[in-house]
Amino acid sequence: MANAARIADGPVAETGYGPVRGTDDGTAKAWLGIRYARAPIGELRWRAPEPPASWHDVFDATRVGAVCPQATDARIPIDLGGKQDEDSLVLNVWAPSGCRPGDRRPVMVWVHGGAYVLGSASQPLCRGRVLASEGDVVVVTVNYRLGPFGFLDLSEYSSRAMRFDTNLGLRDVIFALQWVRDNIAAFGGDPSRVTLFGESAGGGMITTLLASPAAEGLFSAAIAQSSPATSVYDAERSRRVARALLERLLIEPDDAARLAHVPIPAILGASQQIFNEVPAQSPGTLAFAPIVDGDVVPDYPVQAARAGRTHRVPLIIGTNKHEASLFRWMKSPLMPITPEAIRAMFEGIASEQPGLALPTEEEIRAAYSGMRTKAIGMGVARDIGFRMPTLWFADGHSTSAPVYLYRFDFATPMLRLLRLGAAHATELPYVWGNLAAGPKDPTFKMGGLKQGRKVSQRIRRRWVNFATTGEPTGALGEPVWRRYRREDRAALVIDKQDKTVTDLDQQLQAAWGDQVLNFR
Repeated sequence: MANAARIADGPVAETGYGPVRGTDDGTAKAWLGIRYARAPIGELRWRAPEPPASWHDVFDATRVGAVCPQATDARIPIDLGGKQDEDSLVLNVWAPSGCRPGDRRPVMVWVHGGAYVLGSASQPLCRGRVLASEGDVVVVTVNYRLGPFGFLDLSEYSSRAMRFDTNLGLRDVIFALQWVRDNIAAFGGDPSRVTLFGESAGGGMITTLLASPAAEGLFSAAIAQSSPATSVYDAERSRRVARALLERLLIEPDDAARLAHVPIPAILGASQQIFNEVPAQSPGTLAFAPIVDGDVVPDYPVQAARAGRTHRVPLIIGTNKHEASLFRWMKSPLMPITPEAIRAMFEGIASEQPGLALPTEEEIRAAYSGMRTKAIGMGVARDIGFRMPTLWFADGHSTSAPVYLYRFDFATPMLRLLRLGAAHATELPYVWGNLAAGPKDPTFKMGGLKQGRKVSQRIRRRWVNFATTGEPTGALGEPVWRRYRREDRAALVIDKQDKTVTDLDQQLQAAWGDQVLNFR
């Protein structure tokens, strides 16, 4: 009864589509599963998002909504936080309990990761209660379409019977940002101070949207964590994937309109086969990812950054020290770590981009001197997938706006014992302040929780201050995080004790130079 009364008396926010009722636990308010677009069902399955129908009765926003259908992977025991269903274009909002409409708190909008095929806005790891209440900000987490539903170019099959749009996952996030612009004041947020942040594929969405004219003016700052900034492909590559999907579904190209009514399990089954085959054929590449469509994405993001064509907003960008170790541990085909796979990846890049000067084997060995052969493979995989694209993007964007570069090095004793270290995605609990992920989480089994809480407080302080002022300041006595400039390439190393380092990636820069690798 008490819980029912709490919900009945929960805070009501008036959105442009209708009122929504959330909860307030005395620390933070939460509104969950708010629809920001129509259900992408039937003929809308592969169309750009459209506004939802308005409602008059108060919508019950006390439970998370559905998440985009996705093929689960036993190697990735992810808790999506909700059931799978196509009607998943929803978002969640958290605000401090004392926050009122019109308070104009800074807003942080989260785009989740998952290789563009996994994840949701409702994952328990990324619940916004701690970040909102302790940071005094309004937090929004967004669902977007994934895999074949969000990153498949079917546009060549458009007809009078069925229209297919491109880059649907990106269009969803842009549409959600428009919802934030128009509605977040009702939750106490400031629509003129919106920081877009995300990790992995979510980080890739950030760097891509920084180069998208359609996203101009929708966010005032950005944070890209472990962005695969060069995993943006040309349209022809995605069309080849689309053709393969049609073949597996036994659909003729002139009958592509049937795709609107193909059962979800059939689409997921066929797309999962393709997802596994693509990196086996072309190491390090993804079957589903943003594409250069000449519309939402007019150019490769790194090239746009280097040409000064990214949005002039301050940016935090960085990677983790041991990005590739998670993929080795999972035996994932997404990131090549064997010498043979690395060689195949280099050969593929060279054949697709004639005249591109890639590092020689001698230059690579010099950059990773003192490392064993297997470790060199891990280092190259980390740097070709994440670190070098991050450095290239940071260097280019720094000519247009302030850039703050980081590397996350902190690892608990258990993660070091498992040879994971500061692996891909291990910074997430610290960013969100959700360090206790459940009894099956081994992260703190051998200690490190006390230190982890300190790391979390420091990183959240810098992220929130950045969202508030555009500068990632720390507490008194903590190192000053200097802007990235070409003359010193300053970076913040986040560990037990943070430190600012000049030219942290000097050896890598010497080996890789200024080559920009767009994996087409």
